[in-house]
Amino acid sequence: MAITVHLDEMLRARGMTGKELCAKIGITEANLSILRSGKANGVRFHTINKICYYLDCGVGDILRFDGRLEENHENEG
Repeated sequence: MAITVHLDEMLRARGMTGKELCAKIGITEANLSILRSGKANGVRFHTINKICYYLDCGVGDILRFDGRLEENHENEG
């Protein structure tokens, strides 16, 4: 995946559990798990804003681009 998620590192650095973050930002643990695993197809800016606010970090601390272009082949045919 061209975009990698580093949310676990930020949670550890801040001494916060995923469950605590979910309660603060208002999403389910299942949805946070999907995001943490990097399997989310998308995430709302509103959610990213809340994550960054409560973890006191920037977007680049939790989401990183690895320099590769990832093509979406789902819509071809």
